[in-house]
Amino acid sequence: MSESAQSPFRFATRLGRIKASAVREILKVTEQPEVVSFAGGLPAPELFPVEALAQAHAAVLASDGPAALQYSTTEGFPPLRAWVAERLGRRGVRCDPEDVIITAGSQQGIDLVAKVLLDPGDLVLVERPTYLAALQTFDSYEAAFDSVASDDGGIVVDDLARALRARQPKLLYLVPEFQNPSGITLAADRRAAVLRLCAEHHVPVVEDFAYGELRYRGVAPPPLAALDDAGLCVHLGTFSKTLAPGLRIGWAVAPRSLARKLAVAKQAVDLHSSTISQRAVAHLLRSFDYDAHLAGLRHTYGERCQAMLTALERHFPADARWTRPEGGLFVWVQLPGGLAAEGVLDDALRDHVAFVPGAPFFATDVRHDFLRLNFSNRTPDVIEDGVARIGRAIAKRLESRLTTRSA
Repeated sequence: MSESAQSPFRFATRLGRIKASAVREILKVTEQPEVVSFAGGLPAPELFPVEALAQAHAAVLASDGPAALQYSTTEGFPPLRAWVAERLGRRGVRCDPEDVIITAGSQQGIDLVAKVLLDPGDLVLVERPTYLAALQTFDSYEAAFDSVASDDGGIVVDDLARALRARQPKLLYLVPEFQNPSGITLAADRRAAVLRLCAEHHVPVVEDFAYGELRYRGVAPPPLAALDDAGLCVHLGTFSKTLAPGLRIGWAVAPRSLARKLAVAKQAVDLHSSTISQRAVAHLLRSFDYDAHLAGLRHTYGERCQAMLTALERHFPADARWTRPEGGLFVWVQLPGGLAAEGVLDDALRDHVAFVPGAPFFATDVRHDFLRLNFSNRTPDVIEDGVARIGRAIAKRLESRLTTRSA
């Protein structure tokens, strides 16, 4: 459709705040089959339980097709909500099915929380760095940001205390397990301190638990929601990383008064999540060994994570630094000498390999010397080859810098 010389569309001013996702833009390039991509946070499609999902959908359509294809309640399919509540209960999270809202992935949970809690100019506390699609969401509601420092143990408690004292924020957003982009897990001994500080300042905590089932080593600390005695936490989860992202089935668990507001906000967005997908997933979870499936994912992804860490040791400069995640999908790399990841990406793309530069993951105090690598969607041999190509691109940039300085 052609556009007239003078567009009739007068866009909302807030649209100017929303930046296109760096990941989605890079994925357009990496659709070429010859490109080795570590850019998207993609689960391995060969591990999707395709046959089991096909059988579950067929069984639901055969036994209860009209209901599965009909409009449904906004809060979600009751048996699926009950499964989520029971599963979280085993992790120590005290919730009833009535506290659970089924969402279109955990991403919709972030959006609903922002819609319900944020007015223009409200302050959101985030980690430095943090999940870029959460920043996009908060930006769309015209939020302001303060970034809280993080280290190898996650968010730094002293800096969180500083941020809470400086100005009353509306919420704190955290990815405590295998954080996107860093892969870091919030240390067990910091979790109670984070909740205590937020309780003192009456600040809700949004716990994005999207990667929480994907632990490859170490002992799982309790979720923040399991330690929450003040009714502060909104706990977000998803089947996108464990069953399939195309299902678009996740959940938000919140104190009852907030859960009701989230449901009303969801009514205005999509009326309800896919009825057939919810019923098929609920059926699958009754007939399918979900924990055995998770064990298989952990084994494969754990091997791929180790393959990436080994390849980084072999091919990256000795003065580069990177995280060593205990789970999740990502490794976070700091380039040596302040080298800009965007320039390295230009060279890497010419060698048919891609990653995401780190700058979009910073809400404030943007850094250009970081990059994010995804390991879940590539086999160990491809990981080895792709990391070697990025290593060559880094070496080329470092050599060019030395040549320029000596000229």
